[in-house]
Amino acid sequence: MSEYSITIGTLIAIQAIVACGLNVIVGYAGQISLGHAAFFGIGAYASALLTTAGGLSFWSALPIVLGITGLIGLFLGLPSLRLREDFLAITTIGINFIVVSVFQYVPFFGGALGIGGIPRIVLFGERIRGVSFLLLSAGFLAITLLICWLFTRSWSGLACFALREDETAASSMGVSPVRFKLTAFILGTAMAGLGGALYAHFMRFISATDFGFPMSVMILSMVVLGGMGTLWGPVLGALVLGILPEVFRPLTDYRMFLYAALLLLMIRFQPGGLLGENSLARQTLSRLKGGKS
Repeated sequence: MSEYSITIGTLIAIQAIVACGLNVIVGYAGQISLGHAAFFGIGAYASALLTTAGGLSFWSALPIVLGITGLIGLFLGLPSLRLREDFLAITTIGINFIVVSVFQYVPFFGGALGIGGIPRIVLFGERIRGVSFLLLSAGFLAITLLICWLFTRSWSGLACFALREDETAASSMGVSPVRFKLTAFILGTAMAGLGGALYAHFMRFISATDFGFPMSVMILSMVVLGGMGTLWGPVLGALVLGILPEVFRPLTDYRMFLYAALLLLMIRFQPGGLLGENSLARQTLSRLKGGKS
């Protein structure tokens, strides 16, 4: 594989991890979040600071990073208990802008210059780079998918599905909206933190602009395109939106316009995404199975 292909593949795997985290919040729990890149950035900055200023290794810093992003996700998930739909969407956008502003203007976080000199990940005495980093990212993606699958089979996952479909009815049956909404936010933001940590040590330099609102739109586009609430949807969305910009590189300046147009088209014609319940892919698969039987 060329260095270019390895780089694209690694970034796709990292973005798929972050998209899986957003899928837990949006797809499983039915909570609108338009600022998920903030937690992606929190994970990246936390890992960068712990390994540069703190002197920790990536592996020692990772549990702390997950704890920090999950804890912040807990507190920032509290508005979801009182806000609904448009108001919650606006609040999450505001959170994204606030977090980026803190990174950009507070000297402790490197200010506008960002943070450089982030060390490489060391595993069994070897510095991870190139294909090794791609495999490491793919391994973390597999673990993330396993956690998502286990979550959908757990009581917490089923409770989130119930709240997503009808919160009033679920509450009347004893399902606590507070407990399970916050559980989804903690799990989803921790996954974003994992992606952020990998991103920081892959790029070895980060700045606040890497985690702005356009990144949140891209991550949401991945989830919507692949299929909200499905296991493999975020991965497929990350794969498609990771490859298409490279194929249509001359249209880079219109990326935000294309993402917005894609979201509108999917919502209008394929609201379930490419792998959703009523998607063309599933209908075609069902017809093929019916024809064989």
